[in-house]
Amino acid sequence: MKIDPSTLKITDMRFAEIDGAPKRCTLVKLYTNQGIVGYGEVRDASSATYAAMLKSRIIGENPCNVEKVFRRIKQFGGDSRQAGGVCAIEVACWDIAGKVWGVPVWQLLGGKFRDKIRCYCDTDSEGHGSDMGKALKARMAQGFTFLKMDLGIELLMNVPGALSAPLGFIETMKEYKQVFKTPHGSINPSAMRGAAYDLFNTAHPFTGIHLTEVGLDYLEQYMADVRAEVGYEVPIAIDHLGHIPLEDCIKLARRLEKYNLAWMEDAVPWQMTQQWVQLHNATTVPLGTGEDIYLKEGFKPLLESGALAVIHPDILTAGGILETKKIGDMAEEYGAQMNIHMAESPIACLAAVHVAAATRNFMSLELHSVDVPWWGDLVIPALKYDGGFIEVPNRPGLGIEALNEDLIKEKLHPEFPEAWGDTSCWDKEWSNDRQWS
Repeated sequence: MKIDPSTLKITDMRFAEIDGAPKRCTLVKLYTNQGIVGYGEVRDASSATYAAMLKSRIIGENPCNVEKVFRRIKQFGGDSRQAGGVCAIEVACWDIAGKVWGVPVWQLLGGKFRDKIRCYCDTDSEGHGSDMGKALKARMAQGFTFLKMDLGIELLMNVPGALSAPLGFIETMKEYKQVFKTPHGSINPSAMRGAAYDLFNTAHPFTGIHLTEVGLDYLEQYMADVRAEVGYEVPIAIDHLGHIPLEDCIKLARRLEKYNLAWMEDAVPWQMTQQWVQLHNATTVPLGTGEDIYLKEGFKPLLESGALAVIHPDILTAGGILETKKIGDMAEEYGAQMNIHMAESPIACLAAVHVAAATRNFMSLELHSVDVPWWGDLVIPALKYDGGFIEVPNRPGLGIEALNEDLIKEKLHPEFPEAWGDTSCWDKEWSNDRQWS
């Protein structure tokens, strides 16, 4: 069938919710009147509703006009998972545009700076620093040349005298531990209500948790033991410090300066620009944040402050493919490196690969599913990361020829047992969306 790009129109949008990849992932298909289907994805642990509510606003639009479609719906995005619907549609439109014009998305972004994308994988480990060091060495044996690990209060929950908090608060955190640390990364909705919700949504300065000298000693020794295993030549970033206040972040950062960190991630909430400046001024540890920031406007105050060495956007929160490219280019002007957060399916991963290829100041892409053996098989051809790198695809669009429908059906979330079900209930949803009078 001959495709006419000038008369292409979006006709439908449908979803499949899978689980254990390692998180719950909402896959999206955007259908057109000429048989071309675009693949997108809502941010991990988000909701299909963020995309479904936009369906009536994009039906009849030409998906090749990606920027026009994006500008029509971007007001409905927000920080973190709230941006999931906007980003899913934007990614799917780029996939369609590439397929229609017969070129990969990276070419539509202006070409590529690299043919393969360096990856790092988030690494979990039970036990002490030496155990984490061995786990990271195993990643290096797989070919990964960049490392990341957690280093924070989760390690201190059962260390006597390591944390100070209002009496009973730490015990409450332990009680709700399944909310914070789940086997497959999918937060259990039934556990996220009432007191657990309030606890989970209390920002760093307001928890009352402090690191004691015992806790600081423990975390420093943990990091020393990691470095003793892996050496100092390979970069290591740290994440998930826990919701501790700025002053404790400063104390910890100063303790860790000698261990040559690639960056310290999300030490304080990203919105608190002045706290990032204070932290930057108090330590030589490089600082990074960004996975929960929507649009380039969200990144600008932090970049202007000079506090960040690294930005860490997620394609499915930042605003999609082109917006993330714009964010990376803006960061370059401020001397900040771009790494990309990615804890979703191969659809989001390949979207990130195209951005990474087309952005000069990119360093590394997160893989959160290295320990999920079937993850790469969700798409056809299967996504591979041999030697810690992903080859940039030359196929049209995202480079996905088809989805592995049998595997998707096998991995459907039990609460969403139908793949690609009818969404016509959203076709006539409408409001006056104008933001000015």
